[in-house]
Amino acid sequence: MKKNKPIKTVGLIANPQHTTETGLVRKAADLITDSGRKLMVDQTTVNATGVDGITLPNAAELARLCDLMLVIGGDGTVLQVARKTAGSNTPILGINSGRLGFFTSASEESLEEGFGKLWRGKYIVDPLPLIEATGKHAGKNYKALALNDILISRGANPRLVELEVAMDGESLTQYRCDGLIVATPAGSTAYSLAAGGAVVTPRAEVLTLNPICPQALSNRPLIVSFKSTIEVTILKHRAETYLSADGQMQTELSTGDRIRIRRSRQKARLVRLEGHSFFETLRHKLNWTGSHA
Repeated sequence: MKKNKPIKTVGLIANPQHTTETGLVRKAADLITDSGRKLMVDQTTVNATGVDGITLPNAAELARLCDLMLVIGGDGTVLQVARKTAGSNTPILGINSGRLGFFTSASEESLEEGFGKLWRGKYIVDPLPLIEATGKHAGKNYKALALNDILISRGANPRLVELEVAMDGESLTQYRCDGLIVATPAGSTAYSLAAGGAVVTPRAEVLTLNPICPQALSNRPLIVSFKSTIEVTILKHRAETYLSADGQMQTELSTGDRIRIRRSRQKARLVRLEGHSFFETLRHKLNWTGSHA
């Protein structure tokens, strides 16, 4: 097994909307500096928590100069940092202060133990591919990156959206539904799971197409190769229709708009501490306890 690079500089980012995280952020900062390592913090985190450290303007600058990015928050915060630092080789460790925390590998209670594993190199870096959605709306090109999923869905209007889907140039089907989720393996435990999709192991080279509340009962989630190119065309614009990436709205869509979704060349590198596994996370986060009969 390849030996991990020693961690000498740590970049710290926290969710500025969670003021209750201030104590956790300061505890993490103290543990990092007490270990003799250099601490760097983005400006937003400094403003929200008052933590001391070398201050840099944003996550991209932290990733450029640090050996490790430490992200305190829930999965949404980790996803945001992963997108902002896409293409960087700097690994990201999530510290959970949210709810489920599928992308986090430690909590406040296990912080000291987790740091001990980090300093000893007892961790694994999982390179997770991102997907990208490209297209043109109102004469303007756009590109959206996602680690979890790309979503095409209606707005507040209760009318169904009508979509035509092609796979590698071949027509697949037409959907009348509330929306369509294209999820990565990492995103299979997010919105796609809530919409009835399958759980996919992180290293599987597949994408999941999952229609939300389709009108046709025969429409079911579909698993396709990660090498596939998915084209979605908006057939009828009866209601507001939007494209979002990892839950963040990117652009409104209109009749005739065509969206191309495929694997990105960029990856996010997430840290998993030794002793943690995907299946252990499923058992813990989803309360998979098995039969007690």
